Amino acid sequence: MKSIDIVPHIPVLLDEVVNGFKDIKDGSFIDCTLGYAGHSYHMLKNYPHINLIGIDRDDEALTFSQKRLEEFKDRVTLLKGSFSERLKDIDFNRVSGLLADFGVSSLQLDKADRGFRFDSKILDMRMDQSSPISAKDIVNSYPQVELERIFKEYGETREHKRVAKEIVKYRQNKTIESNLELANIITNVVKKGGKIHPATLYFQAIRIEVNSELDEINKLLDILELKKPKGAIVGLITFHSLEDRLVKKRFKKWSKKCICPPDIMRCSCGNNNNLGIELNKKPIIATKEEIKQNPRSRSAKLRFFKFKEDDEV
Repeated sequence: MKSIDIVPHIPVLLDEVVNGFKDIKDGSFIDCTLGYAGHSYHMLKNYPHINLIGIDRDDEALTFSQKRLEEFKDRVTLLKGSFSERLKDIDFNRVSGLLADFGVSSLQLDKADRGFRFDSKILDMRMDQSSPISAKDIVNSYPQVELERIFKEYGETREHKRVAKEIVKYRQNKTIESNLELANIITNVVKKGGKIHPATLYFQAIRIEVNSELDEINKLLDILELKKPKGAIVGLITFHSLEDRLVKKRFKKWSKKCICPPDIMRCSCGNNNNLGIELNKKPIIATKEEIKQNPRSRSAKLRFFKFKEDDEV
């Protein structure tokens, strides 16, 4: 474990996140993706009347965060597991804010032994290392048609059929053991061009499948839609179009006052069916200064939604 003075992950849009929750006064603040407590530390410091419930699947991140948040220990509860499962046990009557940063932490990406990097000598990509299915299982056991599906659906790639075919052909002779081996297979098919590694979107697709990332987002949105936490502010940070599309679509749905069919002449639903309001119609993105300091922030998009109180129309 690194020294507690060394923070291994730079939280994206930190000032924008903290400022976005300026109207919360007390109650519980849920950080669904605690990571290394970058956002949570500053939330606790700036808002002394809130208590934190931090959730993460990564044991290493939880151990680090427990030490980092020690000065706030009476206000902190940390939970191990996926947020879709742990949120089911939380009383939302006291929840005043909720944050989820759907990006993979810098430490997970940078550490070769976590199996996210292109040059890693292992093939893993699990956020929760106790999870039974890794990238190695998927790459070596999924039928070609399933590999095509995840590359097309989660990577939005053009060469999904050719890459899937090449992987299946390669593994007939030997098991694919490492990210480096997989990246080489992909780059033999996909033309190099631009600044990003040609295997980037394929690795993204496999990682999403390994960690059920889009399912987790949908489950979070389903829970919030069911619970409708009164007056709570929700901030969600996405990193690619698939994630942002899910959040944007749901926030738009929650903001609709009228739910009548579009072809009806006169509103008959009461025109008060919205769950709250979008606090920003357009996503908040990183400044040029932040992108220069932390290049991974360039694809981050932050959207806020505030649930209404009972007496609001």
